[in-house]
Amino acid sequence: MRAAKIQLRSQFSIDRGRDEPLALQIVRQLQSAIERGPVPPGIMLPSSRAFARTLGVSRNTVLTAYDELKARGLIVGRRGAGMRVGPGAGMKGFDVRRVLRDAQYPSRTVVVHDPDRNPISVAY
Repeated sequence: MRAAKIQLRSQFSIDRGRDEPLALQIVRQLQSAIERGPVPPGIMLPSSRAFARTLGVSRNTVLTAYDELKARGLIVGRRGAGMRVGPGAGMKGFDVRRVLRDAQYPSRTVVVHDPDRNPISVAY
């Protein structure tokens, strides 16, 4: 079964007059599209050559943008095999405390005091 591929032709605008590097413009716009939802998790991104041709930039610019998105955890894959939007890429505001609280971790907390009567919490 072939994976769905997204077409990003009209969703991006590159402004060569801005101080922001072209690769970061691509990163910002693609990250925004992933977080807002138009680019769903699991979708295959265009090849670097096709995307570069569409945007009118060099392939190295697109590869740099893809590498940055990969470092941010938004896309997964490797060169030559294609890049996909990561499974948790659309999640915003991941809160570790909320996850631990929902998991009821730690299950117990005991407070003991040291010889100077300073409280020490032990969670298990």
